[in-house]
Amino acid sequence: MAIVEFKPLPDEPPPRSGLQFSPYREFAREEWARLRADTPMTLVERDLEQLSGLMDGLSLEEIEQIYLPMSRLLNLYVQAAQELHSVSSRFLHRRDVRVPFIIGIAGSVAVGKSTTARVLRALLARWRDHPRVDLITTDGFLLPNAELERRGIMNRKGFPESFDTTRLLNFLGDVKSGRESAEAPVYSHFQYDVLPNQKITVERPDILIVEGLNVLQPARLPKDGDAVPFVSDFFDFSIYIDAEPKVIEEWYVARFLKLRDTAFRDPGAYFHRYASLSNEEAVARALEIWRTINLKNLEENIIPTRRRARLVLHKGRDHRIESVALRKL
Repeated sequence: MAIVEFKPLPDEPPPRSGLQFSPYREFAREEWARLRADTPMTLVERDLEQLSGLMDGLSLEEIEQIYLPMSRLLNLYVQAAQELHSVSSRFLHRRDVRVPFIIGIAGSVAVGKSTTARVLRALLARWRDHPRVDLITTDGFLLPNAELERRGIMNRKGFPESFDTTRLLNFLGDVKSGRESAEAPVYSHFQYDVLPNQKITVERPDILIVEGLNVLQPARLPKDGDAVPFVSDFFDFSIYIDAEPKVIEEWYVARFLKLRDTAFRDPGAYFHRYASLSNEEAVARALEIWRTINLKNLEENIIPTRRRARLVLHKGRDHRIESVALRKL
């Protein structure tokens, strides 16, 4: 199989003069599709409506060409991790509980992280060796709106400082240590807030998918050399969903207009006040939110983590994945 010559990912400067090394192999869509091999298609047309996002409609072709090879690759990683755990247990003369394989999915607001997470969950759960696959989003670990207001950072919701990182790390620590169950808070996009006293319980799955904006964000290293854990320390595999910022802006505005005509019309919705905006007003407001909050977060905190992912999926304007970059090292 031919391998595409590496090109810098979008928005990244080219390598310094004379430096040809790249940790990634980049595959064109057609080449990646061939890596499916004989992986069976386990989804049907009626599954697509449940798995698709508000704007990024799925097709069976996308699943066959992009997600089935990903499913095959991840299955091989899970099998290898299980074998390594077995070998380590024999070496240590211990019978440790097998711990979940954790996959992190990162990327911008409106780029389609949730759709990717749902599709992978559906496909991975159909493999014989790991039928129990759970999915959580880090939205539940946002600080409640009241706390964000108290700290004066409501306009930085989604930035790293707006999350209860300690709680998220404790949750992942419980999962990765093989505890019988671990609880995650629940977030409502309708209410735009964490729901008090509501929890999602994760009970020792074979695979846990963790989806969020800043899940690949590194911690600031201490000067004394003490260990400081960060979220991606718990990941066995990581994926970054990539697209040109200008294209994501278009998707964000289109989604905002769609929500204005649907969910925002409910009087109980946090953003109900936007339901009465004209098209021109709604576009202006969506662009203001995108450019002052989401784009800023993307440029400052999310894009810089792209190179920390093991797999980078680059999307075109039509939401189709055009190329796949897989880390060699």
